[in-house]
Amino acid sequence: MKTECSAKSLEFHPLGNRKIVARFDGGAITSEAGGLLLRSVEKATGIIRQFAGCFTDHRDPESIEHSVEGLTGQRVYGLCLGYEDLNDHDALRHDPLLAALVDKLDPTGQNRKRARDRGKALAGKSTLNRLELTRAGATASERYKKIEVNPAAVERLMVDLFLQAHRVAPAQIILDLDATDDPIHGNQEGRFFHGYYGGYCYLPLYIFCGEFLLAAKLRPSNIDASFGALDEVARIVEQIRAKWPDVRIILRGDSGFCREPIMAWCEEHAVGYLFGLARNARLEKAIEAELAQAKTLFEQTRQAERLFKEFRYRTLDSWSRARRVIAKAEHLDKGANPRFVVTTLCDEPKRLYEEIYCARGEMENRIKEQQLSLFADRTSAATMRANQIRLWFSSFAYILMQALRRLALKGTDMAKAQCQTIRLKLLKIGAQVKVTVRKVWVSLAQGCPFREIFLRAHENLRRLTPLNC
Repeated sequence: MKTECSAKSLEFHPLGNRKIVARFDGGAITSEAGGLLLRSVEKATGIIRQFAGCFTDHRDPESIEHSVEGLTGQRVYGLCLGYEDLNDHDALRHDPLLAALVDKLDPTGQNRKRARDRGKALAGKSTLNRLELTRAGATASERYKKIEVNPAAVERLMVDLFLQAHRVAPAQIILDLDATDDPIHGNQEGRFFHGYYGGYCYLPLYIFCGEFLLAAKLRPSNIDASFGALDEVARIVEQIRAKWPDVRIILRGDSGFCREPIMAWCEEHAVGYLFGLARNARLEKAIEAELAQAKTLFEQTRQAERLFKEFRYRTLDSWSRARRVIAKAEHLDKGANPRFVVTTLCDEPKRLYEEIYCARGEMENRIKEQQLSLFADRTSAATMRANQIRLWFSSFAYILMQALRRLALKGTDMAKAQCQTIRLKLLKIGAQVKVTVRKVWVSLAQGCPFREIFLRAHENLRRLTPLNC
């Protein structure tokens, strides 16, 4: 925030006999003081530091004031704090608290080289956009955009961070796959109309394990939902098994991923799977008796009734073998509602469908959380490459927020809170910032209603890393 003050008084409606007078003379005030918790999470995990390591900086070291790690941190922290656009950083660059988050030793920016930059400790939008707009294969000969990302390193890091978060290998993990629409409103590269979603969009692929994000792949929408999924799964499974050779891995997804190449690969590589199976006349005929029974029970009770049946099934030409199918014969107020899944798992049918398959809905909540709270759908750059990098920045903002939830908020009322709630209640805290020779004083608002949770989160993080890190 700018520190220059205006002496002009602003009068508002009085409070009884008292005048209400406001002036912009409070000094260095921030609304982002809760970001200190994010910095402590970063010190404990190195998420941003490792992400910055995926970029190659071809700039002249003698001319650099903003390191790649500082730029990366500024962008990720900005997304976590609710600032979706690079334009926002032309104002945020004045905030000494945000400068402290990215380890600027001169958080007020008073010692900047150029007079016009003094008082602005952080980078503006024109510097930050070099992270997104540098072309592949860039060299030091480029005029401006010389910070090149290594896509393979980013993709590998997302899985590495998942592995680093576990001290002990779990016995079993479930990898969830899903595709979603990312509406676009310009003439971006890869722009296509998608009939199901009814608009122009991208069709990114997400892979989660519980709350952990393992992959976020931007794709055009003129493809099958499963396009590229097998390559991503094979890469992730290989990386996981290199560290956890004995872990049992299960793949889960809706009918958009029920494809012969994926199922055959899973069977060949000892990966279990549980996929939705699009219904057809042959499948419905196989459960005619169960559907009729469910309807009879519904007419007696007027309550939703469901029965389960398993059988072997093979498509007429697309599957290489017969596979185990679980059918749900259900009757509701609206009529019959049959559903099918195909699986290699041996659990009993009811549990397979209700407890294991239906649990994939939680992944959809995580995707919505990233899109709505962390701006994963802010893909308005001209090229697919730049928009993929934007999606990765949103992804690492999610990873940092998920680490905050997992490490700092455990045992609190906000242990399961969504990112938007965490931001509103714990990160958006007003504070006065004073920078002296020896300290940065952050005077948090006394009226913060979630002070106790903040203190608990701080104490949880103290156990992970010393405060002077």
